[in-house]
Amino acid sequence: MFIIRPVAIDTYPENMAFLPRTGSSYGAEQFQALKKIEICGGDASILATLAILDDDHLLEPGEIGLGEQAFRRLGLPAGTSVTIAQARPPASLDAVRRKIGGALLDAADINAIIADIAHYRYAPMEIAAFLVACAGSMSRAETLALTRAMADAGERLHWPGPLVVDKHCIGGIPGNRTTMIVVPIVAAHGLTMPKTSSRAITSPSGTADTMEVLANVELSAARIQEIVAQENAVLAWGGRVNLSPADDILISVERPLGIDTAEQMVASILSKKLAAGATHLVIDMPVGPTAKVRSEAAAVKLRKLFEYVAGQLGMVIDVVITDGSQPIGRGIGPVLEARDVMQVLRGEADAPADLREHALLLAGRVLDLDPALPGGQGKRRATELLDNGAALAAMHRLMREQGPPPQVAVLGPLVHDITAPSAGHVSAIDCHRIARIARLAGAPMDKGAGIDLFCKVGAHVAVGQPLYRIHAAAPAGLTYARELAAEDDGFSLLP
Repeated sequence: MFIIRPVAIDTYPENMAFLPRTGSSYGAEQFQALKKIEICGGDASILATLAILDDDHLLEPGEIGLGEQAFRRLGLPAGTSVTIAQARPPASLDAVRRKIGGALLDAADINAIIADIAHYRYAPMEIAAFLVACAGSMSRAETLALTRAMADAGERLHWPGPLVVDKHCIGGIPGNRTTMIVVPIVAAHGLTMPKTSSRAITSPSGTADTMEVLANVELSAARIQEIVAQENAVLAWGGRVNLSPADDILISVERPLGIDTAEQMVASILSKKLAAGATHLVIDMPVGPTAKVRSEAAAVKLRKLFEYVAGQLGMVIDVVITDGSQPIGRGIGPVLEARDVMQVLRGEADAPADLREHALLLAGRVLDLDPALPGGQGKRRATELLDNGAALAAMHRLMREQGPPPQVAVLGPLVHDITAPSAGHVSAIDCHRIARIARLAGAPMDKGAGIDLFCKVGAHVAVGQPLYRIHAAAPAGLTYARELAAEDDGFSLLP
């Protein structure tokens, strides 16, 4: 028996357990054998990767330390007695091995794999093996089964009525924070739009990160349902309500490996929409030389896969192929993006015109899903609700109901301007490069960090004219961002 003790170490996404090498009933040889253990206390149990401590001051004899994730997931109070045993390899690994060999997996195989991943029974190396095997070859039937399995592995939200709308952008375009404009427009119209969004993984900000500048986004499922019942919509972080939890684990391994196949993208997006209770979905698919989707042919292929899987799930989908050649809006990073969003909602004269127009296009496509609205009138109705202040009022109500943000976020005070090395016109902007610079500045962890764009494609600039301004909250962030921008600022100029 051991006594559990929380250890303040963030080991996301893994469960980690810590035992002292000396002072317990296990010998060193047994420690080395127990690479993965099962920890049990009452009806609660978890699997965890075991690390051995050689510092006698961190744990007392008879204690087992649990990293932050393992302690939270086990759900037992500190001081509880638990037992440990060597964990058996998940049986579903046999299916992974068959997939590596080129076999097609059936729904039962995929359900077992995803259930084990969602319960943290897989090590990152085993998850990587599954992802790489799927990246090599994955059928439409496997993609559909993966989507269903991921949605079923977590919580599901249910809503009254036959029409629950949602909107999603596949990403890759800095500043494309249209969701925070679309949602209040749709709410003001009266459609149900319970928007659960993600935090950034490799981008300078996710919708949840930007919304958290204005309001609390960590809402329980019960609170989300209360707000939607009153305001028709919500803008919350999906991770708080455990929607498609296996997807978050898969993404944590996919991103460092650079794996982002069409099949895994479709399963990731649609599983979360299915779990969130959406019946109708608009997908924003930007296409551009530095976007996630880089050609019209690739966009059409991806659109057809979305349509097939969504159709099999009983979901109505509208895939909108849009211009992904450059960032949208001016701000890149939570505080700067929140500024742009509120400027558009307030109808300010200097609000980013491209962000406004893109949001109206997508809001119009969502409103066109309303059977009560005459065909083709969605964008006109969206423009009316934005211009007459109804959308702004809806956003203010959402901010009030969701509550204040956990802390006040301010624009990073440390700044550096990146200037044009020569005169000419801007012929291209590298979305990927600009996003990397903004992240090195500190976004999204430092909500005030990021980039404020002064020029877009087609603009004429003089030598020495500022192209954009880097904002940072810490000197190190500003230094890293400046160094990356000095190598390549992301702007292409032609005389």
